[in-house]
Amino acid sequence: MEKAKVFDQHAENTEFSAKLDFYKDEIKIFKNRLEEIVSKNNQTECLSELEKFQNQLIIQRNIIDELKHKVNVDEDRLLDEIKKNEVAIDHRSIENHSIESEEMLSFEKNFHELRHDINLFFTKWM
Repeated sequence: MEKAKVFDQHAENTEFSAKLDFYKDEIKIFKNRLEEIVSKNNQTECLSELEKFQNQLIIQRNIIDELKHKVNVDEDRLLDEIKKNEVAIDHRSIENHSIESEEMLSFEKNFHELRHDINLFFTKWM
């Protein structure tokens, strides 16, 4: 298993947490735009696509919540490690949280694709 510095992992967790908060805010913006579109359009094609995006945003929101939880659990793991031995914590390496890193990359890739698709939808119906 790959090892990494405790401080570096904490910094990465902080970055993950900030990104997840940003994506959560972006979902709120997307939902507001979808509500605006539904108030102005009642065409079947529009409503069908709109429902698809609403469902995808719910799924992405759930994934964000799961990732946030994993980041918090990992932070607890790091704190436990620090409590074991606070000396030279900046230099000590422990098992890396590569699973969270991989999941975050996968989430971001999927979210960027969703953002692209939903922006095309906005362009078409706004």
